[in-house]
Amino acid sequence: MKSLNSNLHKASKAKNDEFYTQLGDIANELKHYRDQLRGKVILCNCDDPFESNFFKYFSANFNTLGIKKLISISYQKSPIVGNQLSLFDIEGLKPDGKEPYVVEINEVPDSNSDGAISLDDVEHLLKHNKNAVTPLKGGGDFRSVECVALLKQADIVITNPPFSLFREFVAQLVEHNKKFLVLGNQNAITYKEIFMLIKDLKLWLGYDNGGTKWFQVPDHYDINTESRKKIENGIKYFSMGNILWFTNLYVDRSEDPITPYLTFEQGRKKGLYPKYDNYDAIEVSKVAEIPSDYEGVMGVPITFLYKWVPESGIEIVKFRKGNDDKDLAFTRESTTVLQDTHSLLSARTEELTKMRKDTMVKDHSLMGKKPSRDYSSSAFEILGIDRYVEDNPNYGKRFMISGREIYARILIKKIELEVQCENRT
Repeated sequence: MKSLNSNLHKASKAKNDEFYTQLGDIANELKHYRDQLRGKVILCNCDDPFESNFFKYFSANFNTLGIKKLISISYQKSPIVGNQLSLFDIEGLKPDGKEPYVVEINEVPDSNSDGAISLDDVEHLLKHNKNAVTPLKGGGDFRSVECVALLKQADIVITNPPFSLFREFVAQLVEHNKKFLVLGNQNAITYKEIFMLIKDLKLWLGYDNGGTKWFQVPDHYDINTESRKKIENGIKYFSMGNILWFTNLYVDRSEDPITPYLTFEQGRKKGLYPKYDNYDAIEVSKVAEIPSDYEGVMGVPITFLYKWVPESGIEIVKFRKGNDDKDLAFTRESTTVLQDTHSLLSARTEELTKMRKDTMVKDHSLMGKKPSRDYSSSAFEILGIDRYVEDNPNYGKRFMISGREIYARILIKKIELEVQCENRT
């Protein structure tokens, strides 16, 4: 994991965040949200319109998606030489293309009358409509006054923000109460600010998470590992693992639910579920091994969130740290069945359960459908993430197993949730 993300960390420190998302990855994720995009103002506020595949996807599919308006903002001249549209012929822009600008599209007519909308029509629009492209007085930073004003116009923000500014970027979206779908690294889950949004049902993951994704990078970008770079048609690409889609749009997990199949006793016979040394919880090292009948607190991998959404009948409790403020550790020899001793659960569970019920009714009413399974049969509360559990005796550090620190763990607990979603038309 460390070697796979070394370049990413290096880029973050150097503020070198020029990772251009591939069109196929964008299309593969966006196909799940078509109904939610219709009639909306879409903002791509970290995307040079003449380089970004986000802009390419939305402009070419503007009419098909039924978008009301598309806004795309450049921060500065892209380090990647333009391949789609030339800045030299765009009205209102300087020939050298060094100034930041915003592109605003309200319609994409079939300019060449070929019966289809394509990038040729988009190019014609930008070259001949002087109101479509406007230079920005500031630097095009998403935090600038100009860009915040554009953010206020938007219904949904969809982009690949700078990883080094991910916390600040998401915080701004939440502050302005915007819907969003943005790319980020899996490590962002462990950020205290991001995890609290997950815990409070304000953020979850999209569909196409994990695995390896290829990003276009500037020619000067240094890639030390040969297997993680490729050059196609003169364009340089860099591969990164554990890249996730973070969103607060509706996500349907009904076709791929969390389905526990082991009982606690069955797992114990297989040597599973050791108890942490410094926290009243058991270790569950794989999501597939979550016991179906265990009533106490469990520590599960971050990949648990790949299958979790607010209406899935699962709530987050905590993220690592034990009762002595040290990283969680467990003793494999322990056979103690843990009891529910966390008094913090009662009021919080009641509050979040009500929020979930409201979310389910609202979302499924809007989408005109119901989940294909009864989520109440597999309900968990997400208590928190190990590092930031309030009563962890080793606050700020990971759990431990037999004295050794392990990967990040999310604390969950089974709850009873009686929710029935009726089919609405």
